[in-house]
Amino acid sequence: MADDEKSPLLQSGDEDEGPRLRHHHTYPTLQRSTDLSPVAPTEADHIVCVFVVTFDTRSGNMVEWCAPDDFDLDGVEFKAMVSGSHTQQKDFVYFRKSRLYGLACYEKMSVESEIERGARMKSVGILSTSYTLLYRHIQFLESQVRHQLELPGVYSQLQAFYNDKKGVLPDLVGSLAASPASTPSTPSSVLPEMKITHPAGCFSQFIRFFGANIFILWKLVLLQKRILFFSPPPIGVVCYKVYCACCLGNHEVGKLGHEVQPHFYVNVADIETLESEVAYIACTTEKIFETKTSLYDVYVDNQVITAHTPVLQDLLKLSDADRDKYNKLLNQRSANQFSYEGMGEDAIDEEELVTSFFTQQNNELFSTLLDVAHSHDRQLTSDHMRSMGLDPQGDRTFLMELVEHYGIDVVLMVDNPCCPK
Repeated sequence: MADDEKSPLLQSGDEDEGPRLRHHHTYPTLQRSTDLSPVAPTEADHIVCVFVVTFDTRSGNMVEWCAPDDFDLDGVEFKAMVSGSHTQQKDFVYFRKSRLYGLACYEKMSVESEIERGARMKSVGILSTSYTLLYRHIQFLESQVRHQLELPGVYSQLQAFYNDKKGVLPDLVGSLAASPASTPSTPSSVLPEMKITHPAGCFSQFIRFFGANIFILWKLVLLQKRILFFSPPPIGVVCYKVYCACCLGNHEVGKLGHEVQPHFYVNVADIETLESEVAYIACTTEKIFETKTSLYDVYVDNQVITAHTPVLQDLLKLSDADRDKYNKLLNQRSANQFSYEGMGEDAIDEEELVTSFFTQQNNELFSTLLDVAHSHDRQLTSDHMRSMGLDPQGDRTFLMELVEHYGIDVVLMVDNPCCPK
C-alpha cells in the first residue's frame, strides 16, 4: 500500500473523532480472555490520581495541580502533553507510568497574553490501575481541559470527580506513590484483564491503513517482539494502533511465552524502562528513537515497517499465505457488512469479527504445533503448515523462529529451497 497522508488513521480530524467512544464493548487482548461482555456499570474505576498539566513559557511542561496532592507524578507532564503537542489544537494520549495506566486530553487555546505568547496549552488526565475503564471518562476530561483553559486555577470539579471515583489498592498504589523507583511484583489477580474500549471503526481503519501488511505485524506480535510505532502528533490515533496490534496476538491455547505489555506513548524518559523490556508495543512522537536500535526490534513509521536484523528483515516479506489470509479477512468483513445491512443490530460487530478472526487463526496455529510436538515422531510437514494458514516456503523462517521462541519441540520437515521466492 502506498504511503498516503489521507489515510483514516492520519487525518487531522481523527483526533476529534477518536475520543468519542461510541462502542461500550470490551475485547480480549493480551490476557487471552474470551470475555466479550460489556463492562458492568458498577465496576470500580480504581482511579488513583487526577491531574492538570500546563505549558509554562519559562519552565516548560509542568504539573500545576493534582489530587491527591502528594502523589508522585514525576514524568507525567511529558506524557500527558507529548512532544510536538503545540502543533495540534486537540489530542488525547494513553500511557503507562510504572504499573499504572493514564489517559489525558490536551487542548490549545489562543489568548491575548504576551506572557503566554498568544497560546495557552493544558492537559487534564487520570491515572488508574488498568486502562480497561479509562474510556468512561474521556468526555469528562475533554470538557475539563476546556474548563481549565477558560478558567485556569479552578479545580473544584476535578476535586469532586476524584473524591467520587477514587480507588486505592494499597499493595500497588501505596508503594508507587511513596517511591517512584519501586516496581512491586503485583499478582495478576490485582490488575484487571487488559482490555480497552475503542472508537467505532478503529479496526477497520487499522486494516485499511496497513493492508496485507497487517499479517507482517501479526507475525511480529506472535513472536513477541519489541514494536515501536512512530508518528508526529496527533498521537491519540496511534495509541489505538498499539491496541489493535496487541489484539493480533490473541489466543486461548495455554500459557505460552511471556506477556507482552502495551506501553502506549513513550518518550526519552522511558529509555531505561524500555531497555529492560523483553517485549512491548508502544508509540512515540520523538524521531530520535529511530536511531536507538537497541531499544526496539521493529520500527513502524507511518506504513513503513523496518527491522535491523537479517532474520526480522526476512519476516517483513509477504508470503502467498499472508495474501490469502488478508483476502479471507476482507471477504469475512464484506459478508459481515452485508449481514449487518440485512439484519441490523443483530449482525456481529466488526471489531469482534476481526479479533475473533485472529484468535481462531492463532488457536489453530498453536494447537497444531502442540499436537505435533506430542506426536511420536514430532514431524511438522508442509501439510501441517498449510492447515495452519502458513506458506511452506515463504513462512519457513517465521515458523522456525516461532517454535524456538515458545520452546515447542518439533522437527521441521519442510524443505528449504535453494532458490526461495
